[in-house]
Amino acid sequence: MRIHGFLPAVAGTGLCLVMLAACGDGSDDGESPPATTGGAPTSTPTSTPASTPAPTATGGSAVKGKVIVIDPGHNGGNADHPEVINKRVFVGNGYKPCNTVGTSTRDGYSEHAFAWDVGRRLAGVLRRQGAKVTLTRENDTGVGPCITQRAAIGNRARAAAVVSIHADGAPTSGHGFHVIEPAPVGRNASIVEPSHRLGIEIRDGYRSGTGMPYSTYRGENALDRRDDLGGLNMSTVPAVFVECGNMQNPGDAAKLSSASFRQRAAEGLATGLGSYLR
Repeated sequence: MRIHGFLPAVAGTGLCLVMLAACGDGSDDGESPPATTGGAPTSTPTSTPASTPAPTATGGSAVKGKVIVIDPGHNGGNADHPEVINKRVFVGNGYKPCNTVGTSTRDGYSEHAFAWDVGRRLAGVLRRQGAKVTLTRENDTGVGPCITQRAAIGNRARAAAVVSIHADGAPTSGHGFHVIEPAPVGRNASIVEPSHRLGIEIRDGYRSGTGMPYSTYRGENALDRRDDLGGLNMSTVPAVFVECGNMQNPGDAAKLSSASFRQRAAEGLATGLGSYLR
């Protein structure tokens, strides 16, 4: 997420559950450097579920009837509306930008588009298994919502789990994925332990589904605990961020740019959620 409260910066720079906008060096939870282009603000998307593609179902009943919130990091209109996403919001232990732009591959495939595609695919898999799914944004052309609003969506829904989807913008030498779990920051203290268990299952499901190796540059055994992401700090339900790979690394970028890989990513995340909720 580097370019990923949930957020990150422009391609090649670093910032990057559900919830709210993480990337690059692991600082892009939507809390990466703000965008600098102008433009009139547009209405912020709601949490209305988006339409989904038709990936292959993976079976299982552990998620049936469970409320799951999927938070696709960033948004396609963020770069054009710095006056919206640069607004400072309180994240429990300080202030962060409302959201960020996210990173992209060297070929121009954006993190926000990646997160949206994987999020829709994941929603489709889970809904076919009977889960009640909400996405924190309804398209990939809107602005925001703020990282605090994304967290609030999961809290209001009393979600069984929230997964925030991102891709990193770390140095090109680093590769692999990692899962970010919350550190205690006051209001989220009660969800730290269940979020850790969720993180382990998401890590294992994603790894088995995609074959992506653990991050070589962040975390330990692909798990990283942080207290600087608004989406995790403000959550009162179990939540994690997934940095699905490093968009600045050529090998990772090629995988993340592949539709078939994104389908495997969605199915792996669904497997992890099923294991956690079982």
